[in-house]
Amino acid sequence: MPKFRKLPSPEQQARAAVGRLVNLKVLSRTPGKKPSRGTVRGVCQYLTQIARHIAPDGLELLDLTPERADAYLRSRAADLGQKALDGQRLALQKHLVHVRGLLPVGGRLDIVRSDKPTHREGRAYARHQVPMVAARQNARNALATLLAYAAGLRAHELLTLARPDERPPDIRPARPEKFDGRPGVDYTVVGKGGLVRLVRLPDDLAARLEERRLDEPVRVVDREIRYLSRYDVGGGEAWSRSFSRASTSALGWSRGAHGLRHSFAQERMAELQRGLRYDDALEVVSQELGHFRPGITREYLR
Repeated sequence: MPKFRKLPSPEQQARAAVGRLVNLKVLSRTPGKKPSRGTVRGVCQYLTQIARHIAPDGLELLDLTPERADAYLRSRAADLGQKALDGQRLALQKHLVHVRGLLPVGGRLDIVRSDKPTHREGRAYARHQVPMVAARQNARNALATLLAYAAGLRAHELLTLARPDERPPDIRPARPEKFDGRPGVDYTVVGKGGLVRLVRLPDDLAARLEERRLDEPVRVVDREIRYLSRYDVGGGEAWSRSFSRASTSALGWSRGAHGLRHSFAQERMAELQRGLRYDDALEVVSQELGHFRPGITREYLR
């Protein structure tokens, strides 16, 4: 039976739980490694959402048991999409294992399937549509749009562009066909989890980027995360909003700035499959996108 009492706010509950998880170094996929700020923020958001939902019943995160957590997830199946449901389940698992000690290390909650219909339509933009969108943006955001399309960049990665001699890429497996058929200039970006990877920009876009190089790097904040930016170019949430507005203005609809990564993936697959088998081409594209897991890249090919 719920206990009706004054509860800490959902935000306070989530911050306390995440603080414990960070101290225990269990949020990163690599045990003992410091998690990225994006990972910390994501887990905190999921736990905050859960705490808000159970608060009317007089419950807080510390009241949740594996049975209550399972009942909660099943109660949300009609309201949440599969991605959100999975995110909340994984956050609850961490909480129950490491904060509450009610699940053994390695213990898992059952996967709950969302009842919401999944819209599987593609998000990619056609080649001719990209300059149409860029034409509706200011110079720095238009260049960011062309860069993201040319190299399959995430929004925040645009803020992290650097020359390889300034910030070398992390050592990761790379097939010899990486960047085949795409001449240009190499840069590095900081991706998810802090991974530094090599990307390649066409010569003309690299020249335009260098024209906007800052005299000194500046600190920029996007979604509560600090980045060191060396170029006066759009990126992050502000650029994403600009892109969506420009797309709606130019095309009458928007699939979001992330659709440019879908475009890159699909075009690269078509290029590489002229000389490689499907699975080999998929592996190359996954490396260029910074996934290193072909299964994720398949989601970009719809």
